[in-house]
Amino acid sequence: MKIKGLNAIIDNSIRPDLSNIELAKRVLAGGSRVLQLRGKGLSSKELLRQSREIGLLARKAGSLFIVNDRADIALLSNADGVHLGQDDLPIAEARKILGKGRVIGLSTHDLEQALKAEQEGADYIGFGPVFKTETKAGAEEAKGLQALREVKKSVNIPVVAIGGINLENLKEVIDTGTDCAAVISAILKADDIEGATRKFLEAFQI
Repeated sequence: MKIKGLNAIIDNSIRPDLSNIELAKRVLAGGSRVLQLRGKGLSSKELLRQSREIGLLARKAGSLFIVNDRADIALLSNADGVHLGQDDLPIAEARKILGKGRVIGLSTHDLEQALKAEQEGADYIGFGPVFKTETKAGAEEAKGLQALREVKKSVNIPVVAIGGINLENLKEVIDTGTDCAAVISAILKADDIEGATRKFLEAFQI
């Protein structure tokens, strides 16, 4: 299954009136084919429980399911893969846990990190923040569209743009040639989460 189009990231710290399970249901109903769970405030036990439940929903919908940060939780919940940050397990160590059949992505913030991630065996990279974002505490400064374009031209694995992406600037992101856009706030904060998901997919013509 390809990393392409919309990577919908769910995190109910952004939308506390809804559970991660409910957020997953609405995003999947909107047609997202890549779903990522970010559960930084959850205990390991609760993260595993939610990952197992969301993983089942994703499989029924034909969606790729990725767990943030935790290769062990990804394995135990039978997720399709894990997305790692620069301070998480090295790719090689995560691969020992997950084996060859699952996807490993890595967050990168400059061209050097992107090239290194590809060399070390990442299946895809996240790059950003492309625009200023308030979603992640301590996020790096916005990298801009030209940096995204340069990374896309320089690596041979899928590139997922992240950071401050909304329906107003999405076309500019797509025009860089990026494979996928990771979106959190612009979908989760929408009154109609399912409808917002659909609009992002329409922009990618998926």
